[in-house]
Amino acid sequence: MALVGMNHVALEVGSIDEALAFWEQLFGPLRLRGRSGSMAFVDMGDQFVALMRATGAAPDVHRHVGIVVDDKEAVRSAAVAAGIEVSRPPSLDLRDPWGNLLQVVDYREIQFTKTPEILAGMGLAGLEKTDAALAELRAKGLA
Repeated sequence: MALVGMNHVALEVGSIDEALAFWEQLFGPLRLRGRSGSMAFVDMGDQFVALMRATGAAPDVHRHVGIVVDDKEAVRSAAVAAGIEVSRPPSLDLRDPWGNLLQVVDYREIQFTKTPEILAGMGLAGLEKTDAALAELRAKGLA
């Protein structure tokens, strides 16, 4: 057996409609894999985030999820424009209205890799890694 990757992460939110509006404000139009009254599945190509309605749970201080985007600084600008408190560069950490900590990272700068076919299917053909990210991948024999 071997770990292969991440299929999805589930986040607890107070309202599915409000959570989807929050995500769209930061990340633009969303594609949903599915939706019910208490859950929504936000598509990320070959992965997804499950937003689950929950009540009464206090936010955890340290638990977080890393969200990979094609342009971290564009997300920072959208968050700041929406009045959302963000961390100082170069990191981009922010909390949703329910206290979930989102650590936003730029695809180009990290080891996480999608196949060219998946990127093309997501409308991100040609999204390249930085030299530093490629060096990390090479050091692990992954590039």
